[in-house]
Amino acid sequence: TRHDRCVEALKGIREPLATVWPVLTEAMHLLADTRNGCDELCDMISDGVLKMLSMDATDIGRIKDLMRKHRDVPMDVAEAALVCVAERDRLTRILTFDRDFDIYRLQRRTRFIVLPRD
Repeated sequence: TRHDRCVEALKGIREPLATVWPVLTEAMHLLADTRNGCDELCDMISDGVLKMLSMDATDIGRIKDLMRKHRDVPMDVAEAALVCVAERDRLTRILTFDRDFDIYRLQRRTRFIVLPRD
């Protein structure tokens, strides 16, 4: 299952887990019909298990450029925010089932390391 694949991938991650606000919003929407999913996600943040990476108005231009560049995929704001912050903070690994991250490139055409792997 996807859950099992995530658990296995998390065993190999030593860095802190982090995300951005647009992804948190999307995750809350996806968890809305679960019994405690939204509460547990909030607890992960307040307990420090999941770190929120900062974003501000200076990131909007890059997000807009990324979404325009990947219009044919299409890239949504959550994906663009992740790529933007990954470029800025020099992050290369991402935990996602979104196969679009096999397409997206960081600066200098660097590929993301997408976890979990098939």
